[in-house]
Amino acid sequence: MTPKEIVDQMMKTDRMSQWLGISILDYTPGSVSCQMTVRDEMVNGMEIAHGGITYSLSDSALAFAVNAHGIKSVSVETSISHLKPVQIGDTLTTSTKELSLSRKIGVYLIDVTNQNQECVSSFKGTVYRTGKVWGETN
Repeated sequence: MTPKEIVDQMMKTDRMSQWLGISILDYTPGSVSCQMTVRDEMVNGMEIAHGGITYSLSDSALAFAVNAHGIKSVSVETSISHLKPVQIGDTLTTSTKELSLSRKIGVYLIDVTNQNQECVSSFKGTVYRTGKVWGETN
């Protein structure tokens, strides 16, 4: 399967990414780029985006980026640093850097920027690569 076919197949059943309103900008294995706009129902009691919003956007970008290589993969450890507040109406875009990729483990950095090109969060994720190939019945 192509990276686009894999990511599109994942999106069909990924209700969280659908709810977030994520669109895919780039389907490059290891660096799939995603974008979304923050809505009213995504803010916390301080009227800024809940930290789970940038976390979830980053987690989806991680899943799409590593799986676009063609091997079914899942996260095993993730962390995020929130660097700037995110407001309703902000357009968030991910950029992914693949730090390491082996047969079983991948490590990624995902930065989220707003429409002003300001980095609002930085996420690190480690994934386990199952060895199962997308498109094959295992």
